[in-house]
Amino acid sequence: MPVALARRSRVLAACAVPVAALLAVAVFAPLPFSLAEPGLTADVLGSKKGEQVITISGAEPRKTTGELRMTTIAATGPDAAVGLDDVVDGWFRADRAVMPRDSVYPVGENTDEIEEYNRAEMRESQDTATAAALGHLGRSPKDVKVTLRLADVGGPSAGLMFALGIVDKLDGDGRGGDLTGGRTIAGTGTITADGRVGPVGGVPLKTRAAKRDGATVFLVPAEECGDARAELPKGLRLIPVTSLEGAVNALTALERGGRVPHC
Repeated sequence: MPVALARRSRVLAACAVPVAALLAVAVFAPLPFSLAEPGLTADVLGSKKGEQVITISGAEPRKTTGELRMTTIAATGPDAAVGLDDVVDGWFRADRAVMPRDSVYPVGENTDEIEEYNRAEMRESQDTATAAALGHLGRSPKDVKVTLRLADVGGPSAGLMFALGIVDKLDGDGRGGDLTGGRTIAGTGTITADGRVGPVGGVPLKTRAAKRDGATVFLVPAEECGDARAELPKGLRLIPVTSLEGAVNALTALERGGRVPHC
């Protein structure tokens, strides 16, 4: 082998060592991402762990049929190591998503802090859902007391479904029927006390959770229609909503064969 070529080979070999080391670090080093997948769903009209999710006093609750299912995602913990191979795998799978860790865990440095933050978000979501539902129905919180219980779930994304559950238990479709029409309806969305519905994230995974648990209709915040359509499970109908009133009207129209919004 000529001297120059031999020297070049040695240089290339020497360069290959740090490159290989860098690639190994890239593959095995933890990255600032979380892996998420479809989580649990819960029927807010029913019970969870032996307790009614919605309990009403000061008014006679209706007997309801069908289901209103809130949806969640399940994500790797804040301390879980996520490597490049996990990220690449997640990009090519419809049943898993790669999400920036800060978007999944925006507050807290450890599991206890994050769980407390999520519980606080859930409590606030329940309070605003109650205010939105009673305001929609013209009921006074002094006369009607609503208690919401849902263990092991945190965050604000169940607000819309809580509010719809309260409306269904107190008023239904306003004519003696159920908002669900006997269907299994799932959905997601934050809610404000005046009934505005906001985005939540993770919608493609939540639609999969909904379909898995028997839903045929999914209520989605209107601004997340694109995300929901991208990987929509077959047989699941999307209904975009921007407000509690709009959601109630859409479900009523669905039952009566009226005009129903679509993404």
